[in-house]
Amino acid sequence: MQQRLSSKTHSDIYKEWNLLMKELVINSAELFVVGPDVTRCRLAADMGEVYETLTLLRLKTRCGLEGMAGITTYSEHCFDEAPGAALKPLLADLIGVNAWDTDAIWGHLMTRYNSMTPKPQSAIDIALWDLKAKAMDLPLYQLLGGSRDHIRSYASTPFLDTTTAYVDFVHNLQQQGFNTVKFHVWCDLDQDLALLDTIDRTFGHDLAFMIDLEERYSRQDALVIAKRLERMNCIWLEAPMVDTDLAGYAELRRHTRVPILPAGNTLLSPGLMTLGIEQRSWDALRTDVTYAGGFTATRTIAALAQTHDLPLELQSWGYTPTQAANLHLMLSIPNATYFEQPVPQASHEAFCLTPIRTEDGIAKAPAGAGLGIEMNWSQIDKQAIWQYQIGG
Repeated sequence: MQQRLSSKTHSDIYKEWNLLMKELVINSAELFVVGPDVTRCRLAADMGEVYETLTLLRLKTRCGLEGMAGITTYSEHCFDEAPGAALKPLLADLIGVNAWDTDAIWGHLMTRYNSMTPKPQSAIDIALWDLKAKAMDLPLYQLLGGSRDHIRSYASTPFLDTTTAYVDFVHNLQQQGFNTVKFHVWCDLDQDLALLDTIDRTFGHDLAFMIDLEERYSRQDALVIAKRLERMNCIWLEAPMVDTDLAGYAELRRHTRVPILPAGNTLLSPGLMTLGIEQRSWDALRTDVTYAGGFTATRTIAALAQTHDLPLELQSWGYTPTQAANLHLMLSIPNATYFEQPVPQASHEAFCLTPIRTEDGIAKAPAGAGLGIEMNWSQIDKQAIWQYQIGG
């Protein structure tokens, strides 16, 4: 017995020594707000071109390790600098703290004055988890408790101008290995129904798909399109109405067999999501790690969904850092079924040296520790709209 105890103790001491040698005291924080020069798209007929801003955070520690996170935000007419401005005053509280204390840091940051949704705290939390995973030389999904390294993927399209353009686009996606597609459409009942008729005639049940209505439908029109989708190979109907219309979602679910999901951009806390669960508003929860407060907060949402036997379908439209954070959480939980791959992919790979690409309908975890992605920081430094550094 003494021999077994001695062997175990030596192993534990070795592991603890390694962790102590990597005490993750944050030495500096760098913030970059970047407006990548990429091809812009639209996501609905009444929407202009979307300017996708990339807000990047890089945390450096005394031991030399770095953690990073990236948030993608969307606006029309110009780039949205607000998330970076909201993140800036939070960074002073990070200097000198130990990144291992993720829960304590998150709790502290969520009590700071900040008028934004939890996006700024999300970036900090993701970067802290990235640091911890790198210190342990683990992919982030493994540190989060996951074992699978891949997940089914769907192509998430931009809005296109004609039904013919959608058909051609899908044919091209199929040649790339995609077997599931999510359509961003006109968000007009007559035009959307016409597209569904064309998709049905062209692909039939050979194409599995989702429809995203960007919260623009009335209750009555939502039911009409849901009934049409019942005759097709539709995986889910997303965001037919505003997320806060919990009663409308519950009524829609009572009258259709098509799975109904929210947009996931408004009700970001477990408490608010519980209201929707209690009213039976959705067939799955939906959110984004980079919006809902990072891994620390979104793991609670994942547990809430699992408790109620609901999937958690994470959105990951955005640049590679946004995709990577959501992919790692998907791989760490059993109740996520699909990765969202924005297409065309190149428009969402700005400054990333190791982009995430779907192959044969599957998205795989990035290689390497932490988030597993490499950014071209010299290019980011040159092309940032503005940047800020504290510490170091």
